[in-house]
Amino acid sequence: MTERQQYPESDPRHHTIKIRGMLNDVANHVRADVDKVNDPRAQALFETTAEVLRGLVNAYEHFEQKSESAWR
Repeated sequence: MTERQQYPESDPRHHTIKIRGMLNDVANHVRADVDKVNDPRAQALFETTAEVLRGLVNAYEHFEQKSESAWR
């Protein structure tokens, strides 16, 4: 059973888990692309993209865990 399957589709966590995984995949992809290009501006853009996506992943994790007062 996957992490998502432990929640019914009506539970937001069923969806946030999938979205979090997708965001992680994109963040990993752009991080890997940093070393594939020589343009420093593109490298900075990819690093910034990864950092922003990691921030979103953290927000989704906090929502799922109700670890922030805004999500309680």
